[in-house]
Amino acid sequence: MLTFEQKLAIIESFSELERKNVSLGRVNFHFADSIYEKKNVVYHLHPNGNGFVYGEFLEGYEADAKGMVNIRDFTEEELKSIIKKSIESLSGNSTVEAAIIEDNEEERWINSENHTLIVVHEDDMWNVYAGLNLDGTFLSYNEAKQYLEEEGFRKR
Repeated sequence: MLTFEQKLAIIESFSELERKNVSLGRVNFHFADSIYEKKNVVYHLHPNGNGFVYGEFLEGYEADAKGMVNIRDFTEEELKSIIKKSIESLSGNSTVEAAIIEDNEEERWINSENHTLIVVHEDDMWNVYAGLNLDGTFLSYNEAKQYLEEEGFRKR
């Protein structure tokens, strides 16, 4: 297991993250350029080596109800990898989103639980995506908008 100091050094190597000291010697790292309300990439890194990385949109990790992945036993490479993926998932047009959106018109919609759907205008249809998954296809923008509003989403 990496020590607190080793984890700090790895995390601080990501220049896009901003350190925020919190209570009990714990440290958070924020990604100010996040396109979501969610800004914490690293949450409550503790001097005992425990901590979390935001991984709600990442595959291959076991996340809790808040989308956080425990990094207590991560190796250096595992920690670097999950932080990079977390930042990408919070950035505009991540690799996943870029594959879906391409050069099409798109909008982002968010609900009270910070789940995001992307509306993409493709081939005279309006498609709603949750990550890589197609959630719905609509003949008009107004139909897609009505669906999203009924499901508790609002335009970002």
